[in-house]
Amino acid sequence: MFLRILDRLEEILITTLMGLATFIIFLAVMHRYLIGVPLLYPLLFPIHMSWAQELCIYMFVWVAKFGAAYGVRTGIHVGVDVVVNLLNPPWRKAVVLFGLFCGAFFTAVIGTMGAKFVIGLMYTDQVSPDLEIPSWFVYLCIPLGSYLMCFRFLQVAFAFWRTGDLPHHDHAHVEGIDVEAPAIGAAEATR
Repeated sequence: MFLRILDRLEEILITTLMGLATFIIFLAVMHRYLIGVPLLYPLLFPIHMSWAQELCIYMFVWVAKFGAAYGVRTGIHVGVDVVVNLLNPPWRKAVVLFGLFCGAFFTAVIGTMGAKFVIGLMYTDQVSPDLEIPSWFVYLCIPLGSYLMCFRFLQVAFAFWRTGDLPHHDHAHVEGIDVEAPAIGAAEATR
């Protein structure tokens, strides 16, 4: 139950931030081009969109950190496993587990360093240039995303240790659409 809630929160956060960032960029671009129209100039000139670029950069950084954790969970990260797949099953299992634990260790170190950095920033008055939000909030994605990614590495390692299966992504699959393979005779009849 907890994992399903965490999975949904992760997906909702990623899609919401991507959608909002795309919408804000669209508004900023439309504002920039429509301000040149003489009839719209008096209406649009007082509206300042200088904050849009900074906000979108922060949103995409958050998406990248949490998207990396999503990638570990779903198996969409790029990996070169040609040599690993040639190994005997016991060696293959050991090498894959070693790689997953290395990923967990690395992200735990990054998360801890990020947490120390964020805690240090909390006691300063540093704010972002345009939005003037506290800098510690902007950098909070580093420990949160890194610790989530560490958890996902450990989750995948545990599942692999139990079942021997790694998550993998089928590029031809679209969620919500079930397509049956056409019969050979039907495919040849259309030629």
